[in-house]
Amino acid sequence: MISGNLIVITVVAAACAGSVAVAADMAKEYPGRPIRLIMPNAPGSSADTLGRIVALRLGEALGQLVVVDNRAGAGGSLGLEIGKNANPDGYTLITTSLSALTVSPHIRKGLAYDPMRDFEYVATYSRQAAVLVVYPGLPVKSVKELIEYAKARQGKINMASAGPGSTSHLNGTALMISGKFDSLHLPYKGGGPSTAAVVSGEAHWTMPSSAVVMNLVRSGWLRVLGHTFPQRSPLLPDMPTIAETLPGFKYVAISGFIAPRGAPKSILDKVRATVDRVVNTPGAREQLAAQGAEPVSLAPAEFRKFVHDELAEAGKLVKVIGLKAE
Repeated sequence: MISGNLIVITVVAAACAGSVAVAADMAKEYPGRPIRLIMPNAPGSSADTLGRIVALRLGEALGQLVVVDNRAGAGGSLGLEIGKNANPDGYTLITTSLSALTVSPHIRKGLAYDPMRDFEYVATYSRQAAVLVVYPGLPVKSVKELIEYAKARQGKINMASAGPGSTSHLNGTALMISGKFDSLHLPYKGGGPSTAAVVSGEAHWTMPSSAVVMNLVRSGWLRVLGHTFPQRSPLLPDMPTIAETLPGFKYVAISGFIAPRGAPKSILDKVRATVDRVVNTPGAREQLAAQGAEPVSLAPAEFRKFVHDELAEAGKLVKVIGLKAE
């Protein structure tokens, strides 16, 4: 005699087996049409450049177009909101905007997404340091010399940033706190204008992502004093860490792809495995290195934890600076 419980268990097991088979078929057939990649940054930005390097190679490996859809605005928050509301079928990916994921929740009222609740963390592809760069006419050639120069001229040295709450603003403020010196904050509308201000001498220093300024450093338009990786990097072999002067000082930005919550795990696993493979090819490594970035592959749980920890750290710094939600 077959019990009712056994029948229920058999039915559930069959249903689970069916679901697994369906998921496997979905992943096998994916992608059957072009993939949309929402880019929360403007065309030509460092994030856009890095994302396109990986998107092109991802599309080639999957045998399908990856169409970049730039949706800049509100410090990256607009693109993330659009991505959150997209169909979670695996055909929409979103390039991370670290500022929009970790800073915007602390400074923007009524944010339309929760960085921990509303997204699936899929794959990472690069990590970048922030770099401390100065106007070449400034008579300083090290982090220590900049600190001493600024202390002797408290309030007369200008720091450019990409705007209030930007990573260059937070990193620059963290440097001033750690080095115990002051600079007048000059906020600009984006990393391009703030970097240009230092090139021209309108501002004295800034701390953007390495991908923003490496070409300007190589061309002599900016002088670099140090980077925020915790240890020296083979990618930047002649560049000291800021931590060599200010122990414990570090900042690492990780770029990757996320997806709307509920996207099929089997498809996201396929995307992650493909991204991991293509970013570790010699051609991709060379292209990333030209932008001052290193390839990095984190498991989804590690990727999520990284963003979670950065969200907490950004909150502490926003509180210290006194930024108010708007």
